Amino acid sequence: MAESSVSLAQDEFSCSICLNVLKDPVTIPCGHSYCMSCITDFWDQKGVCSCPQCRQTFSPRPVLGKNTMLAEVVEKLKKTKLEAARPAQCSTGSGDVECDICTGDKNKAIKSCLVCLESYCQNHLKHHEEFHSGKRHKLTDATGQLRDMICPLHDKLLEIFCRTDQQCICYMCMVDVHKDHNTVSAAAERTEKQRHLEETQRTNQQRIQERQKELKELKEAVESYKRSAQGAVEDSERIFTELIRSIERSRSEVTQLIRDQEKAAVSRAEGQLEQLEQEIEDLRRRDAELEQLSHTDNHICFFQSFQSLSVPPASTDSPSITVISLLSFDDVEKSVSHLREKLEHFCREEIEMLSGRVKNINIIPTSEPETREEFLKYCCQLTLDPNTVNKNLVLSEENRVIEYTREEQPYPDHPDRFDGFPQVLCRESVCGRCYWEVEWSGWVGISVSYKRISKKGRGKECEFGCNDQSWSLYCSDSVCSFWHNNGRTALPVVSSSSRIGVYVDHSAGTLSFYSVSDTMTLIHRVHTTFTQPLYAGFWANKYLKGLMFFFSKATVCDLTI
Repeated sequence: MAESSVSLAQDEFSCSICLNVLKDPVTIPCGHSYCMSCITDFWDQKGVCSCPQCRQTFSPRPVLGKNTMLAEVVEKLKKTKLEAARPAQCSTGSGDVECDICTGDKNKAIKSCLVCLESYCQNHLKHHEEFHSGKRHKLTDATGQLRDMICPLHDKLLEIFCRTDQQCICYMCMVDVHKDHNTVSAAAERTEKQRHLEETQRTNQQRIQERQKELKELKEAVESYKRSAQGAVEDSERIFTELIRSIERSRSEVTQLIRDQEKAAVSRAEGQLEQLEQEIEDLRRRDAELEQLSHTDNHICFFQSFQSLSVPPASTDSPSITVISLLSFDDVEKSVSHLREKLEHFCREEIEMLSGRVKNINIIPTSEPETREEFLKYCCQLTLDPNTVNKNLVLSEENRVIEYTREEQPYPDHPDRFDGFPQVLCRESVCGRCYWEVEWSGWVGISVSYKRISKKGRGKECEFGCNDQSWSLYCSDSVCSFWHNNGRTALPVVSSSSRIGVYVDHSAGTLSFYSVSDTMTLIHRVHTTFTQPLYAGFWANKYLKGLMFFFSKATVCDLTI
């Protein structure tokens, strides 16, 4: 009864969050009480101060103070519980086997009898030994699984192990159902299984050690990753701050240049203005004197003044001034706008490449995709660069298709144009993880290349796969080979599909080519180190089939639809 009342009291003074007796109890405004740490952690995690029981919310966050009266009650409750729960020296604890003979409070059993199928405490074990003195009752350490040690068919002790059926049996089973089976004593089989168990345990412990080592390495890698990321953020902030300052200095220099030019030009013009105004003033004064002389009646005064007034003043000999009426700094504005566009384009390309690099800095490397759906997660949209396309290739369908032609196309000359081989590069760089697909016919080369590959002439330094700047898969109906640095790797002919998928993991240095149909079939994979951004490239030529020449075609597939 005392234990029952203590249990009831304990429920009344328990924290509804941790379900234990209140520790450092606090009462919140709605009247419910909790452990100080429990309610504080609950509010910190939720971000909202509310009661876990009645859901009432509080704003601002209440200032919590220990409920001293409640704390004293809880302390008394703990003492009462200890006194009520103090058992006799042999009483059972959690996980102990109870004596089957004890009544009321059960004492801890120390032995179990496999004949009587009962467990005994120290006192009742003595009674059992005295009562069955001279009888061979088999005792074992106390167990709560006595019924599991008895055969359910014959109610006999399970002492035999059947290796044929891999189960424990009794002697009756051995001469009955398991008569012709391979049987041994349970102790003998235990010895054999113990060896296997020890081997398994050793393997498991070795695995634990390996995992602990991996755990340690992973934790160190995470900390290193965090430090590296923080360092990268700080370096980026510093570099961008310097870049902004550099642009600000350039802005100030351009502004100062314009202002200096304005000051010099206006100064020269203002000097001319003063000279013109003085000259006009002198001419007007002379004109007034001439006008006055023309109306004089005194012939003698007329002739005396005429001599000096008839000579033109020296200022009339100054050259005339040519004025440009439509003055503008539009050319300067256009130059600055062009500079802005170049910077924005450069930043976009660099940020795109940087983004790919950042996304591929992983603590745990991810494996290469296997299904097409997984590959499509990394699909990138590519367009062919008109400035690089050879004049024997026709561009079409919004710069996604090339087809070989004998007639040279009227493309303008450009420093990036391939003039010796029927090749083209894409505009977009390939960085990070990227995947694209190509439909092909005839004889084509599907490549990746650094942008700085040579483009003028017919040397090996210009053709895809024949130099250290490019990697290329060449396909036709009868031949398939991979080329890099003028080295050839013969491959099985790709006959199952006219679509090839290309997968690049720039940071991992992986380049893979797949035949795409219902499944993804690997054609060839390269592991290397890419030192620059990559660009997808294509090669297409004429090819002989029978007695006729045909023209090859390659299409960059749109994977967004």
